[in-house]
Amino acid sequence: METKKDSCEPTHNSRNFTSPVYIGQIGVGGSNPVRVQSMTNTDTRDTSATLQQITSLYNAGCEIVRVAVPDQTAAENLKELSQHSPLPLIADIHFDHKLAVRAISSGIQGIRINPGNIGTEKALDNIVHALKERSIPIRIGVNSGSVERDLLRAHGGPTPEAMVESALRHIRLLEERDYYQIKLSIKSSSVLNTVQAYRLLSQKVNYPLHLGITEAGTLIRGTVKSSVGLGILLFDGLGDTLRVSLTGDPVDEVLVAWEILRSLGIRKRGPEIISCPSCGRTEIDLLSLTREVEKHLQAVQEVFTVAVMGCPVNGPGEAKHADIGIAGGKECGVIFCKGEVIKKVSERELLTEFKKELNNYLDSISEKS
Repeated sequence: METKKDSCEPTHNSRNFTSPVYIGQIGVGGSNPVRVQSMTNTDTRDTSATLQQITSLYNAGCEIVRVAVPDQTAAENLKELSQHSPLPLIADIHFDHKLAVRAISSGIQGIRINPGNIGTEKALDNIVHALKERSIPIRIGVNSGSVERDLLRAHGGPTPEAMVESALRHIRLLEERDYYQIKLSIKSSSVLNTVQAYRLLSQKVNYPLHLGITEAGTLIRGTVKSSVGLGILLFDGLGDTLRVSLTGDPVDEVLVAWEILRSLGIRKRGPEIISCPSCGRTEIDLLSLTREVEKHLQAVQEVFTVAVMGCPVNGPGEAKHADIGIAGGKECGVIFCKGEVIKKVSERELLTEFKKELNNYLDSISEKS
């Protein structure tokens, strides 16, 4: 068992160092940045739809993408997907070891399985042999719903201790076969159980950790649960890659993941948009304005701050401290850039004029870089 030299709790915001693995050219663990991951919800057998969604995820800032492999047709289609995907692909395999072997031979850059439910010892031997031939990593994914029955009985349910013991059992199956390119996840739909499980596991192994709150829910509920759970773990210094699991468009998962990383000062991508919650002082359509600004900037990767403020009380101060911003007034607004007022325009013209100034600001950034 590969163990940590020091099992002391990490200092807040001090990254827990793990042994790196590589998903294609993307390093995970070690000194590599915390990676953003997602999963397609298209039919993997549909090449066009799956590649279209992968491209959307790539444009949103996704760095690794997982695809479901329910049958041999999907496994065989991985060859074409791998050849055209802008992102490294991980094949999600359950129960059938032949799918894993076929996925590996199709050029996939990683697989995710539970070694304990993949079949016989011989089946696992075949998977490890294929992994060694291509030297690609495997993620052991333990969920609260996949813990073995004997561990459930011993621990009285899918407790953090039960999940950790399950993960260690699966790790040993690979280590006994002399394979160490391993990444781990240990998820529950319970935030507190997930946090405790990862903390326990990190004290016992030094493999990279993939973070997530499984089955977190729809956009609002899932974002809250994921932000709380993943935020705690990341602040503890744990986690080498993460997925925000949401019911809906996986692009939202990527956008939320980046905001979690930004809020903790871990990584930044694209502009930070500061907008006030609105109140009775607001005399412009702030919600529509903010949504349109977000939409306009969604594909932008440059890091800067944008303020969209609705009233003259806090608005001017916030807008002045941003790189560029709006402060609303009575059926009008002023546009600031680097603390200076650029122009005052009517509410009707505010969005159009602000987009122009945003584009000018982006051009100025490009010229300096």
